[in-house]
Amino acid sequence: MGNKGQKIPLIVIIGSTAVGKTEVAIELAEQFEGEIVSADSRLFYRGMDIGTAKPTTEQRRRVPHHLIDVANPDETWSLALFQAEANRVINCIYAQHRLPFLVGGTGQFVHAITEGWRIPPARPDLQLRSILEEWGKMIGAKGLHARLSVLDPQAAQLIDASNVRRTIRALEVILTTGKRFSEQREKGDEFYLPLRLGLTRPRSELYQRIDDRIMNMLDVGFVDEVKFLLTAGYSSDLPTMSAIGYSEIVAYLQGKTTLDEAIVIMKRRTREFVRRQANWFKENDPNIRWFYVNEETIQTMRRTIKDWLEAIQWDT
Repeated sequence: MGNKGQKIPLIVIIGSTAVGKTEVAIELAEQFEGEIVSADSRLFYRGMDIGTAKPTTEQRRRVPHHLIDVANPDETWSLALFQAEANRVINCIYAQHRLPFLVGGTGQFVHAITEGWRIPPARPDLQLRSILEEWGKMIGAKGLHARLSVLDPQAAQLIDASNVRRTIRALEVILTTGKRFSEQREKGDEFYLPLRLGLTRPRSELYQRIDDRIMNMLDVGFVDEVKFLLTAGYSSDLPTMSAIGYSEIVAYLQGKTTLDEAIVIMKRRTREFVRRQANWFKENDPNIRWFYVNEETIQTMRRTIKDWLEAIQWDT
């Protein structure tokens, strides 16, 4: 089994949250003897299952999944750590004569792998970080994000205003290096030959799927999941607990909002997240082959992958 050249073939399945990447990727990986490497930063953390729409145990039995449940909620998986582990796993999959699938909607994680980013080794400046954290408490998450918008509009566009940890990290790198955070990631050696396949739906349909997913999460025990994490000793101030859904349920459990108010905020934040994802994966990107999700999608994508593998002389 092989291909022209030395680069490893990599099937990349991307798209916004709730578009249907998980089931499509599993179906295709089954058909091509593949294994899935998650590029979704929400799936790293153990115990955070319902609120992240993590693949079920049954789904993970069908196809091997990697980089899911690799850390506790009080640990942080940096982009650099993800890149190193994803590269290791992809090489292991290929060495076993199986086809690696990189699947996820976290844009910077996908690009770090497919473009071989050289991530700057900017060491944490704990004193500066502490100052920025205190400043954030004074002016709020949106105020801090507004400052980032002035210094680096491109970085601010890709970072959720409510994600204080990432905002602080961007400001820290800017103030430490004197360069914009968005300019820090240089393209390096590209080790893979990627086939980028994007999934999309009409925006109104996608929003309805988001609403349905949120209500289903609540039906199957999302509130209890968050209660368990808090009872297990994980602080509500952890960066992981600021993720969409978790922070809203924490606020509800603390009596700061009603459940109905939490649901409204979850839906709004998820829509905002979808719009930021579109900045990473543009439908006019010539490097991405886009597919509208319908009953023909799997077979159409299967033919696309088959033709591509034959073109690069991959023995199937």
